[in-house]
Amino acid sequence: MPNHDSRTNPSSSATANLVQAEPLILSLIAGYRNDGEPVLEKVVVEAVTPATKEYRLLKSPAFVRSLAAGDRIRYPADNPAGYELTKRSGNLCIRVLRKEGIEDVANTLSPELELLDGTLDLQSPRVLVYSIHVSIGFQNIEILLDSVIGQFPGTVWYYGNVYDPADGVTPLDWWQEFLAPV
Repeated sequence: MPNHDSRTNPSSSATANLVQAEPLILSLIAGYRNDGEPVLEKVVVEAVTPATKEYRLLKSPAFVRSLAAGDRIRYPADNPAGYELTKRSGNLCIRVLRKEGIEDVANTLSPELELLDGTLDLQSPRVLVYSIHVSIGFQNIEILLDSVIGQFPGTVWYYGNVYDPADGVTPLDWWQEFLAPV
């Protein structure tokens, strides 16, 4: 028997009007080598407004600074970064690094962050990248990270979109609008 449920049948009129954005890959500048050549990172995005070349990141990047999942960018842009941030999502990008195998860290940390609605966006043999909304609170996130990371010597974590990439210490303060009382 044919399925006429508009929730599951992609040819139904209810879903035919929805535009499904296909994931795309953009190569963003993550830094520069000693010889001045750019180091590129491939990031997964979806087109938001193709006419203005605006994209939404589907996952937080491992090395491109100042971005997190859900952020909107215009690409390409005529600036040194090659993109322009147009809207923040409110997500923090958290990077966890360990030289000697990170799987045990992921097995312990991922379920804990998931309880706070965080997501694991990337896992490689030495790097984990998570996204979590700033409304969870810096203190709550940092207590959890320090507690778990402390169990795994040689593991470090840092934010990917909290500090100014120019000096690495000046807070960007973009989260103020997300934490302000309504």
